[in-house]
Amino acid sequence: MTSPKRIAIVGAGMAAITCARTLVQAGHSVTVFEKSHSAGGRMSTRSSAFGSFDHGAQYFTVRDARFELAMATVPGICRRWSANTVQVLDSHGLVAEAGLPAREPHWVAKPGMSALVKAWAQPLIDNKALELETRVVAIEKDALNTKQWQLRTAGAGDTSHVFSGFDAVVLAVPGPQALALLQTQPKAAALAKKAAKSTVAPCWTLMLAFPQAVQPGLTTLGPQWNAARSTHHRIAWLARESSKPGRGAIERWTVQASAAWSQEHLQDDTPRVTAKLIKAFTEVTGIRAEPAHAEVHRWLYAKTEKPLGVSHLWDAKAGIGVCGDWCLGHRVENAFVSGLEMALAIA
Repeated sequence: MTSPKRIAIVGAGMAAITCARTLVQAGHSVTVFEKSHSAGGRMSTRSSAFGSFDHGAQYFTVRDARFELAMATVPGICRRWSANTVQVLDSHGLVAEAGLPAREPHWVAKPGMSALVKAWAQPLIDNKALELETRVVAIEKDALNTKQWQLRTAGAGDTSHVFSGFDAVVLAVPGPQALALLQTQPKAAALAKKAAKSTVAPCWTLMLAFPQAVQPGLTTLGPQWNAARSTHHRIAWLARESSKPGRGAIERWTVQASAAWSQEHLQDDTPRVTAKLIKAFTEVTGIRAEPAHAEVHRWLYAKTEKPLGVSHLWDAKAGIGVCGDWCLGHRVENAFVSGLEMALAIA
């Protein structure tokens, strides 16, 4: 084991929190910086008056024994989701294939996907090692000790702050965001060049609630499947949130637009995107009822199109590294493995 280090981690998603908890277990001091109001990253859960939505990652699979062991540290949070997933071939709701793939179970966290990351992040919160609503705008050599790093940040109300005295910095954010920060530091040019090889696609996500379905004799609206992969030009994935374990009974749907359509309409205003995706949702599901709740979220960096092909990047001499699902692929477990192996490289 190396001597204890003081390490800054940018981001608070699966890769970041996995990296942080592993480093803490190895005896290092860690501070995590997150621009949002809570931990979770793309394993986020959106609340509404009608129940929650997993508007990022929809489920995860487990293939790495280390991930399975880590899940066991928070018993009761992860549950199998026995969704009768189908493939929808066109805009008329034509179903070509039904049934979950037999090769592996699909898992969700309850009461929302963010619960797993938040559970692992709780010790960091308890130790005041998680700085929320704090966006890192630059990484720099420490003004008092050039062998260390400092982070320049922006917070609520245009406040700014400098956090200094770090022996190492880990960027556990989407590739384009990591690249932008690497480019603020000349000594990270080699890492920046490697990180630039990865590409990530955007995704518009629609969230709908239909409380009128909770009536005597009526349990669901529309199709009898709970999740679908779609070839509709606007929609890639649909899931009935209320079919997931530990969720509320009100019928709710999360709809993820295709990468191509999201890219084409990346700068559209939200009312236009909402209307177009609701129309596509109706075409795929046949549900023509007016939703009581409809909102969209734009993920600028959603699904990895071209991964790096390695679990992480680490420059031991400079004391800077990057990790995230985009290094290996786009699965939740990719993020876990990336964060874990990043921490092991340091520790």
